[in-house]
Amino acid sequence: MDSIDKLLAELQTEYKEVQPQQQQSKSATAKSFIPSSPKSASFIDNLLAEVQADFAEEDAAIKLKRQQELEQERIRQEQLKAKHLEALKAEAKEWLAKVDPFSSEGLWFERFAESYSSKLEAAIEYLRNNE
Repeated sequence: MDSIDKLLAELQTEYKEVQPQQQQSKSATAKSFIPSSPKSASFIDNLLAEVQADFAEEDAAIKLKRQQELEQERIRQEQLKAKHLEALKAEAKEWLAKVDPFSSEGLWFERFAESYSSKLEAAIEYLRNNE
């Protein structure tokens, strides 16, 4: 029985010596997972600022691209209108050359053209409305 008591006493002594060491290592491990406030807050703030700047840059690039596309579309539409007007102008010149000024259509057109600055402008408007 003495030997068992001796072994128990030794184990208790060893346990008491090892336990504080384990607690110290546990607290050191726990501290390593808890970031220190000033440094980690600063790092997180910087990281968030970088991400925010990236998103802002990307948004600006998308907005610029949209504006460029809209401008290109506007230019294309203006070119189409100009082409259409040139075609109408050519058609109006041809129509004016062919219309008999003494026919009912010619007489009507003379009255219609009075409110325009030129017969060509009147013919363009007339043809545009009859497309």
